[in-house]
Amino acid sequence: MSDDRVWTPGWSGIVLKGVALLGWVTLGIQFYQNCQDAGSLLGGLDDFFSYLTVLINILAALVLTCVATSGDSTLRRFFLQPSVQGGAAVGMILVALAYNLLLRVPSSFQEFQWVPDELMHDVMPILFLLYWWFCAPRGRLLWRDALPWLIYLLVYCVYLLVRGYLIGAYPYDFIDVGELGYPRMFINAGLVVLVFVLLSVLLIAVDRWRGQR
Repeated sequence: MSDDRVWTPGWSGIVLKGVALLGWVTLGIQFYQNCQDAGSLLGGLDDFFSYLTVLINILAALVLTCVATSGDSTLRRFFLQPSVQGGAAVGMILVALAYNLLLRVPSSFQEFQWVPDELMHDVMPILFLLYWWFCAPRGRLLWRDALPWLIYLLVYCVYLLVRGYLIGAYPYDFIDVGELGYPRMFINAGLVVLVFVLLSVLLIAVDRWRGQR
């Protein structure tokens, strides 16, 4: 038995609009910080779109925006698909785990970067997963939905390798070829992909279980 609801009018709609707005504000703060660090708009754009965290948060913000607004369009129907929302949920889980287990470093509250870091890696993942659990359609994910999610991640990995080869810079230390070499980098990237696959299977299993209740 499937549950086709997305959200209900009233307070839930207002809350979803607020969460969607927070998602875009968070991305705006991070983009500003990237531009400041790079010293130029083009450099900021390059850095901004090199992070999987940013790309996943953009996807989540688009989903939340489509949920919180009305209208009918091909683009809106795409982002409201359970498979797209599920992919965003898996991505948010990966982002939060990778940051808190591998990338988090002690930071001072005087450093501005801690604001977008906390919002993108902790606050927005929690809020999006709460939305997915309580408001997203239930029991609609299929096992094959994990394949396009995996392809998305693999394409991103290829992009990072090409970008890193061209400019000699990598957004994450655990895939820095210059420091680690290709063998170690591929092992690290493979472990991340493996965790992503396991998370995808787990999320689909949970969704199918919820759909049967």
